[in-house]
Amino acid sequence: MTPLAHVVTTDLAAIMRGRPVSEERLQKAAAIGLGWVPANLCLTPFNSIPGENPWGSAGDLRLVPDLSARFSTSSTGAETPLDLVMGDLVELDGSPWTGCTRTQLKDALAALKKATGLSVVAAFEQEFLLRPAIADPLRVPGHAFSVASFRATGVFGPRLATCLEEAGVEPEMVLPEYGNDQFEVTHAPTDGLAAADRAIVIREVTREVARNLGRRACFAPKPAVEGVGNGVHIHFSLVDADGKPATYDGGRPGGLAAAAGSFCAGVLKHLQVLTVLTASSPPSYYRLAPHNWSSSYTWLGERDREATLRICPVVTMGGRDPAKQFNIEYRAADATANPYLALAGIVRAGLAGIEQKLPAPPIVSGDPTLMSEAELDAKGLRRLPETLEAALEALKADETVCAWFPKSLIDSFVAVKQAELALMAGKDKAEICAAYGDRY
Repeated sequence: MTPLAHVVTTDLAAIMRGRPVSEERLQKAAAIGLGWVPANLCLTPFNSIPGENPWGSAGDLRLVPDLSARFSTSSTGAETPLDLVMGDLVELDGSPWTGCTRTQLKDALAALKKATGLSVVAAFEQEFLLRPAIADPLRVPGHAFSVASFRATGVFGPRLATCLEEAGVEPEMVLPEYGNDQFEVTHAPTDGLAAADRAIVIREVTREVARNLGRRACFAPKPAVEGVGNGVHIHFSLVDADGKPATYDGGRPGGLAAAAGSFCAGVLKHLQVLTVLTASSPPSYYRLAPHNWSSSYTWLGERDREATLRICPVVTMGGRDPAKQFNIEYRAADATANPYLALAGIVRAGLAGIEQKLPAPPIVSGDPTLMSEAELDAKGLRRLPETLEAALEALKADETVCAWFPKSLIDSFVAVKQAELALMAGKDKAEICAAYGDRY
């Protein structure tokens, strides 16, 4: 049996798609790529392509494997290894294609470094449900964060950790979370592009390990209306040209260095539009509500899990250096968002904040739902979009954010999301949650 490697790209529905090839063919593909179709970018999670998309039936591309971004594990329980190679979409002459989301993140990171000398270090923290093989109405879910919940899954946790370690994504934690049958998986911080690669690889490895054990891993933001949602928390920090931490300044409010404060200000300034790039489906907005431990306002908080941007804690015991730990957590994201596009949007917004020399936002505590309009205005708190429709309209109306990306990419994104909305028309919230729960 010939093992196959999958050369993959991630589309606007955050689905990893690609071409399986032998090792010999993979080496050839590194030079000339594999065939790809532009309209594939506009596939919805329900395997349809909207008629209103910029590409139609014409055109051809090449999917070129990045052999330095290869993730392989033979421990998932399958007969053959899971071998994933990240790919970049290019034109037939090898020039970058405007619809390649991985290239968009590369460009955003390069723009930040060129303008400021700073680079992004990032990590994706992802939640999912591990659904049992057979639904049992009498089954009692395990306790949140408990040893019993972890052990009740049998070999799942140890096998997933083994696979992720073998694949090279540096897993830090696989643990039972707050919700019934909910787990969380994290990886070590790394450069921005590698972090987005790891995010999508972790999802695919997790799904395969679960599938081979007769289970199902579900990353949907709201698998059930009344259930706990699954978030993706994007942690980021800045380093200078020498790789030294550049996010922390103990003498400033919240410990935010000047550039980091301006970066956060840029994110908050554009957050009402950015949200559609980081929470990209109808049920995403059932989760982004007050008192959900998610996000609902343009809010910078210190160690507050309702804030959209959370200044994370640092540990100083044992003489540890806070600068090396210090990071910001972006919480208005989920697994229906393309991780490359999500992080690219955050980086572009942060760069705009630095270039405009925006002052650091105020650090807010308290419950925004109990504040008056005057208090909200004084603290710079604005409600995030409450539906995908509203988020899309905010994107289409914002010339600044749209200018950060090629028009064809924005048009494709809008077409995909409008197609998803059309497919959900007439369904109630429970049906919409179930539909996305099945696909993610």
